Amino acid sequence: MGFSSRFSDPEPQRAQIDALPGPVVLEFGTPWCQFCRAAQPLMAAAFAGHPGVGHIKVEDGSGRRLGRSFGVKLWPTLVFLRDGRELARLVRPTHEAAVAAALASIDPPA
Repeated sequence: MGFSSRFSDPEPQRAQIDALPGPVVLEFGTPWCQFCRAAQPLMAAAFAGHPGVGHIKVEDGSGRRLGRSFGVKLWPTLVFLRDGRELARLVRPTHEAAVAAALASIDPPA
């Protein structure tokens, strides 16, 4: 669990995501996206305070079904899930505090 720097290969199927237990963040983007690269340090810092939250990086683009099923239009898009249900979403986050707040909304109970 926790922050991941690697993209999932192959991308998970929507049914797999919907069945995931607990808190998970889906990050849609690409390795070459400047906005995606700029967001990585703030995301890593925010995730440091939420070790119980999973992170799945999904390389998105034309013909990629998972991103379309979530209505992703800009990168990075972070989808915050608990037990397969979307509870929050951030598009092109620029502040660690926004990511941390969204993570807190899906954090497992202490």
